[in-house]
Amino acid sequence: MLRMPHLIAAAMLMTPAMVSAQMQQGPIPMVPASGPVLNFTVEASVESAPDMATINTGVQTRSMSAKDAMAQNATAMDKVIAALLKGGVARQDIQTSGINLSPQYDYSNRTDGQPPRFVGYEASNQLTVKVRKLDKAGELVDAMVTAGATNINGPAFGITDPAKLLDEARLKAVKTAQERANLYAQATGFRSAKLVGVSEGGGYAPPMPIVAMRMEAVAAPDTKIEPGRISTSISLSVQYMLER
Repeated sequence: MLRMPHLIAAAMLMTPAMVSAQMQQGPIPMVPASGPVLNFTVEASVESAPDMATINTGVQTRSMSAKDAMAQNATAMDKVIAALLKGGVARQDIQTSGINLSPQYDYSNRTDGQPPRFVGYEASNQLTVKVRKLDKAGELVDAMVTAGATNINGPAFGITDPAKLLDEARLKAVKTAQERANLYAQATGFRSAKLVGVSEGGGYAPPMPIVAMRMEAVAAPDTKIEPGRISTSISLSVQYMLER
């Protein structure tokens, strides 16, 4: 029976007979285990400057007829798209994310059982825009609002191709896992720890928080957008066999 110090209470040591059942829920073993097995999870991340941003924008229009509301909306949206194209955004980076038309009612003066008063139709059209020139992001926001955008959400920063960053995070995670396994082995009286199983969790580059802004007639001049840095992360579940 192994006597384990408090510092590894969170880790799990198993005899070979227990490995089979555990592996059904964890990583697939790389080699048969002949000693106690240690299970744990490591995470590693790599920071980098983002190279793109996603901004959501749109226009809302109202009219007493549904047809007029949609026609006015289409005209306003054409101006917003034209401003984006003029600002250097590729058409393939502009995507419609939602179109909505709904009746609007006034509920403020409901007395004596009177129904709400119909006040017209509201049409909305939303775009998702990928901005690849981050130094122009603030100018694009101003241009969209000047062209008629009534709402802006963003930016959410990201990495166009995170593959290399994910590989860096993987190498970092593997190194961390081996160092931690060696520490556990030494703390419990074993000579070394051999990797017998590994599985990868989701790798991700989380976007920066999105800030919603409701735009009025014009935007404040010279909108400033700072991209900062973001983390690309990976998670590994590992199993090590402890050897004497």
